[in-house]
Amino acid sequence: GVGTMMPGETPPAAAGTAAAGGACANCGVLQQNINEYAAALIALKQKMIDGDRLLTEYQQKCTDILSEISALRCQVEKMLQKILPLEKCQEELDSLKAELEEKKVCL
Repeated sequence: GVGTMMPGETPPAAAGTAAAGGACANCGVLQQNINEYAAALIALKQKMIDGDRLLTEYQQKCTDILSEISALRCQVEKMLQKILPLEKCQEELDSLKAELEEKKVCL
């Protein structure tokens, strides 16, 4: 125990304090590293969140554009349906004109 300590020995308390001092310096470095890693992780998480948000926005835009395109396709189809009969009428008119021209020549 403490009573049998020799004169030349360092008291256990002093040795303990010295060791604790060294450990605390290491603890400080460790704590700093942990803080840096935590900050890096938080930054990374934020980037992921931002990335997800951007992806969602782009997907929404793509969906909007696709629906616009399909609406335009429908309009084009409707226009084509209107144009086709007109083209037939035009062909009929052309052939009538040709017949009339022939008849004029005959007259």
